[in-house]
Amino acid sequence: MAGWTEEPGALSREFRFADFAEALAFVNQVGAVAEAAGHHPDIDIRWNVVTLRLSTHSEGNVVTDRDRDLSARIDRIRS
Repeated sequence: MAGWTEEPGALSREFRFADFAEALAFVNQVGAVAEAAGHHPDIDIRWNVVTLRLSTHSEGNVVTDRDRDLSARIDRIRS
């Protein structure tokens, strides 16, 4: 989970890209992985910066193993 910050109720991480097109391509990849996992992050895109927040809403907005697993899958996209 290197690069991820655990805050009250969520894991978060900021990803930086060369431009909006790269950021959007990354978001689309994250979307595919999240959909396959049935677990969806909150996504914020600001030109070349993507911020992701992972939280298990069905468990009361806390960080669970589902969030940790998805964060690892997202890290594999970026490697």
